[in-house]
Amino acid sequence: MTSPPDTMTTSARARRPQSWPLTATLIATSLGFGVIQLDVTVVNVAVKQIGASFGGGITGLQWVVSAYTLVLAALILTAGALGDRFGAKRMLCTGFVVFTAASVLCGLSTSMAMLIAARAVQGLGAALLGSCALALLNHSYTDPRQRTRAVGQFVAGASAALSGGPVLGGFLIAAFGWRAIFFINVPLGAAGFWLALRYASETDRSVDRRVDTRGAALATIALAGFAAAVIEAGTYGFTSPWVLAGLGCSLAAGVAFVAVETRTASPMLPMSLFRRPGFVSPVTMGFLVNVCFYGLIFLFSLLFQAQHRMSALETGLAFLPMTAAILGANLISGRVNAAIGPNRAILAGLAAMTAGCAGLLWISPATGYPAMLAQQILLGGGLGTLVPPMTSVLLASADRSRSGVTSGALTAFRQAGSLLGVALFGSLVATDFYGGFRTALGISVVILIVSAGVVVGAAAMERRR
Repeated sequence: MTSPPDTMTTSARARRPQSWPLTATLIATSLGFGVIQLDVTVVNVAVKQIGASFGGGITGLQWVVSAYTLVLAALILTAGALGDRFGAKRMLCTGFVVFTAASVLCGLSTSMAMLIAARAVQGLGAALLGSCALALLNHSYTDPRQRTRAVGQFVAGASAALSGGPVLGGFLIAAFGWRAIFFINVPLGAAGFWLALRYASETDRSVDRRVDTRGAALATIALAGFAAAVIEAGTYGFTSPWVLAGLGCSLAAGVAFVAVETRTASPMLPMSLFRRPGFVSPVTMGFLVNVCFYGLIFLFSLLFQAQHRMSALETGLAFLPMTAAILGANLISGRVNAAIGPNRAILAGLAAMTAGCAGLLWISPATGYPAMLAQQILLGGGLGTLVPPMTSVLLASADRSRSGVTSGALTAFRQAGSLLGVALFGSLVATDFYGGFRTALGISVVILIVSAGVVVGAAAMERRR
């Protein structure tokens, strides 16, 4: 009797060559987004050591963090347009090269000015990575269920970098000094570049898309003016003529940016996107949440090192429960999203973050680390719960031809929020650390409540459509 052909084995073999490129693409894009997150937490752990090497005080350290996020936020939409025009794979690979080279320059810096400049170049590479990673992932995973699962894994990969960053940074600084935190990007960038180049499939190219140089320039001026004004306000006060001039310049550039984007044929941020609740809600919430979270991360790094006198390694370990909560929440967010829906999952995350901030409103010099532990876990768990469904809602609203710009917009708004949070909260603690910290926590509570209102309002608009 002749046995039937082993069709299942044949089918499995046929699927293997196609499933590995998808997995490799997921790993490459996760590495691209992961190194962006890694350089946020790693640098925060190193602020004390960098300050000891170059001086500059809190203002200089704010610029080490903000130069990176400023360029990233200002150029990520242009990077998304480049990805739509020339292909997300090509731009992602370019981003890996720029980011890795700039990381080497950061590690070789001989002055605070050189480090800040290298961080700005690093932000350019991060803009290409941040905008094109999600676009390439969205192109590769066409099935909505597979895409949602892949997005959860993508965000979890980035959260692994966010979670491991403080501890890894602490070990590297203790063993080799602060420069090692930048050199670690070299093997990660090389691995991501090779996987993307070898296995990822290129996205469709929109050859008619032009680069919006005027929009990019105005966005950069608006963000730079605002960041400079708020950072320097910590030293000179908000009534300083230079601070007021910076705020005025930022406002004028922002108004001009909206006017240019409304009239140009190929805008870096199409104003038509703001007519979609599925776009407005995620980008607004991403901006607001990042103001709170990354502003507070910067303050916690100063608290642990400057106030509690922790070493770099101790600071990394102190951040571990919070960032581990982000990773754990990311890994279960898909189940939570399936069980209660994306809007309720997002609201649950916002509620946890609000409780974490409210529980720290009475922080003082007598508040020890154990008294802050539960609140930090709530902050991290809340963020990890809301980011995957927020990202999925945005991708579901995107036209495939504009996936680069749409995903880039989310990252741009989130990084602009990070920039504002570090600049504003850093200025608040410049003269009175604990009083400024309490003010920052109170602002965070209000912002998170407003974010919940944005989610509820967007859901109501969707039901009426």
